[in-house]
Amino acid sequence: FRMYVVIEGVDTAGKSTQLEILKNKFQNAIFTKEPGGTTLGTKLREMILSGEANSSLADMFMFLADRAEHTQEIILKNKNKLIISDRSFISGIAYAKDRKIDDLIELNRLATSNNFPQKVILLELKKDELQKRLSQKPNDSIEKRGLDYLLDIQARLKETILKLNIKHIFIDASLNIDEIAKKIEDFINE
Repeated sequence: FRMYVVIEGVDTAGKSTQLEILKNKFQNAIFTKEPGGTTLGTKLREMILSGEANSSLADMFMFLADRAEHTQEIILKNKNKLIISDRSFISGIAYAKDRKIDDLIELNRLATSNNFPQKVILLELKKDELQKRLSQKPNDSIEKRGLDYLLDIQARLKETILKLNIKHIFIDASLNIDEIAKKIEDFINE
């Protein structure tokens, strides 16, 4: 069945675990990720993550370029299939913290030619749970910015999803893995 579904959540929320489970349940689905789901995207992702851009605006446009390519190469070419993406432009908006959400939504409409996901799943962590998870792993540059930074991003993810008016579900990421998987599966199938 045709649908574009995204899974969102800050680092350590458990997206990877749930995506592995989904790969077994929806074997005909197309699995992709943003940034980096295309050849160009992989190069842009490396540039973004290694902090090559000195300007936050350049950084934002690299994400938008990745998204435009991803829309053309993955989303539109597979529009009769179920597409499940690890992150989306919603993350892009949440991480571009110094800019207004409404402005960013318009830029992303342009980048995706208005091909927004039909359903969004957000794995949400409470402060203490996030703190516990961060302390258990080596941190990349984004995670090094700290707990409050990630909580702020999570709040922006929620705000963006609500503004977009896309069908969504917020799931407590501290529930057990099978419970989360069941909620996600039911939500995709409904």
